[in-house]
Amino acid sequence: MHPRVEAAWKLVPKPVQDAIASTVDRAKGVTPPPPPLPDLSRPIRMLVGPVNYAGQGYRWSRAAESTGEVSAVNYVHAGNNLLQYPADYTVTWRTAEHSRAWQRSMLDAIATNYTHVLIEACFPILGGMFSGDLRRQTALLQERGVRVGIVGHGTDVRLPSTHLESTPWSLFVDSEDWVPFDLAEKAVADNLAAIADLDVPTFVSTAGLLVDLPRAHFLGVVIDQEQWINDEPLLERERIRVIHAPTNAHVKGTPLIVPVAQKLHDEGLIEFIQLDRVPNHEMPAVVASADVVLDQFRVGDYGVAACESMTAGRVVLAHVTEQARREVEGHAGMTLPIPETTPDTLEHMLRDIAVRRDHYRGIAATGREFVRRVHNGDFSRAQLMTHFLSA
Repeated sequence: MHPRVEAAWKLVPKPVQDAIASTVDRAKGVTPPPPPLPDLSRPIRMLVGPVNYAGQGYRWSRAAESTGEVSAVNYVHAGNNLLQYPADYTVTWRTAEHSRAWQRSMLDAIATNYTHVLIEACFPILGGMFSGDLRRQTALLQERGVRVGIVGHGTDVRLPSTHLESTPWSLFVDSEDWVPFDLAEKAVADNLAAIADLDVPTFVSTAGLLVDLPRAHFLGVVIDQEQWINDEPLLERERIRVIHAPTNAHVKGTPLIVPVAQKLHDEGLIEFIQLDRVPNHEMPAVVASADVVLDQFRVGDYGVAACESMTAGRVVLAHVTEQARREVEGHAGMTLPIPETTPDTLEHMLRDIAVRRDHYRGIAATGREFVRRVHNGDFSRAQLMTHFLSA
């Protein structure tokens, strides 16, 4: 929900909100599903939710389960899963936020059946209970004997004022048409304050977020590498094929790079293809057909799309800060195979790739090994077990 819309909605009394939402659900024939249950034979039982951004809640759950000691279930609000990432349990936002019966049954299910809860992106795990108060919900779960952790995904914990200092291309430089700066600053500051107050095990999905949560543990995103491995040739076309598939054009820096890519396309040096909301299951074939993937140029970090493209053996270009590079390279024991590229240097990089093809084939050839070391689930499993599940 856009912050301004959310602010207006919050002015409506909670009982009225609940009544409106319940009426809409009934009109749509929505019946709240029963809460998800873990495998009770496992000594550690973890619930992860409720956002599943880029399918990560599901992937972290599968990684944890590979220990043999853990049963993990992830859940997601349907509106957060528009690209159809796999999830164990899906519920509508209206149900989670406004169904008192669902909230009570979810609380009872967690307290009775789960040992751990990993809350994603500071979204309240019990929906609208206590008007979504994260502190009160966490305290209630802890009183019931459940261990709680938090994982930051991105904009939920990336403080705009701090990010502006890290990169001149920050997504908050001209964000008014996307998310008003003052509203984003307040929302993130509130999340960071809640995390500090709760003082529970905290993780971040990407290395750049450690700037805002320096005491957190780098969890790393996870991909299923087998889906992305291919034997398609690289950089053999006369015109190299360059793709850009932004899930959010502002965040990815699309307006900053498309003019450059289009110029080189018109010149005949590259074949540039911009994609829009391709379903996740179609992306492996799309990426395999490319030579170069333009990832993101404003965040200063990298995530799932870059890992998928590296595993696919493609040349990945993105802007990644030195802080993020040092962190991930320390864990991987090798150089991050994403040549540093900014909106100002993109034209030079693409021209250089067209000329020095063997050099960039060599860089791309290391991508799969880098992802195997940090992003195939093994590293994330170890982080969860060490800092949360086995503690």
